[in-house]
Amino acid sequence: MKAIVAPRDIFGQTLLEIGAVNKRLFVVNADLSGATKTDKFRARFGERFINVGISEQNMAGVAAGLARVGFIPVMSTFACFAPGRCYDQIRQSIAYTNLNVKIASTHPGLSVGVDGATHQSLDDLALMRALPNMTVLAPSDQVETRKAVLKAVEHKGPVYLRIGRMGCPVFFREDTEFEIGKAYVLKEGTDVTLIAHGSMVGVIYEAALLLEKKGVQARVVDMPTLKPIDEATIIRSAQETKVIVTAEDHFLYGGLYSAVCEVVAGLTPVRGIAVRDRFGESGAPEELFKKYGLTAEKVVEEVIHVFNKSGVV
Repeated sequence: MKAIVAPRDIFGQTLLEIGAVNKRLFVVNADLSGATKTDKFRARFGERFINVGISEQNMAGVAAGLARVGFIPVMSTFACFAPGRCYDQIRQSIAYTNLNVKIASTHPGLSVGVDGATHQSLDDLALMRALPNMTVLAPSDQVETRKAVLKAVEHKGPVYLRIGRMGCPVFFREDTEFEIGKAYVLKEGTDVTLIAHGSMVGVIYEAALLLEKKGVQARVVDMPTLKPIDEATIIRSAQETKVIVTAEDHFLYGGLYSAVCEVVAGLTPVRGIAVRDRFGESGAPEELFKKYGLTAEKVVEEVIHVFNKSGVV
């Protein structure tokens, strides 16, 4: 079995890989290079690393300026700070002007754990999905993260990358080509479709195995691109299974659940496993996921509830 490595560690390693061959790559950081794993890039390519200090708005402005003169800037900090503290600058200076800036945010959602509610970004996908010109990626495991970062740098235009803090099981194959806008079916099923991104992909896969023991065949879909979303895969799943359940370490509104509902619009029932209209709190990530219902058992419970209520099985 492949050793589990946290996506943020792979993010830092991939920047080194790209930086060695692409001299236009710059990294802009807001005093968190150790936590975002961009410190290795700083050590090797110091002339292409800019630390603006605790000044996220300025980080966005510097990144926009670098893109204006032909460089490819990757601005990186925690998700609560970008887009959280510099949404206006991202909107006006990057998205509105369609600049080639990559916004790589680590430590999203409840996975931040003991840092508490102020640092648990549960609305970042909603903010970024709403912006014209913005591509939104939320890869899951270490393999998918590396491929997503490579594609994000290749892509022309602004990209938001939601990069996980914690390690998770590896599902993405090394020989699979990552495509922006494409979903990946990890397990086939005809009764229900489970869709997730990031750390929740492992949760829905576990849920699918639990459902199988109950005689329910669950399709598992990894959705690493939130915008543009893979409408074809969602519609096909809506037509071929009886219900869709999404799962995400994000608020229910504005993220994956909303994106899927926008696509299917009445084709099939859609239920969402997410943080429901409340802020997080300080605690171990595993305990928070359990308290807020982001577990395989909760996914199974939701599926059975929908089935019993609608009489689809």
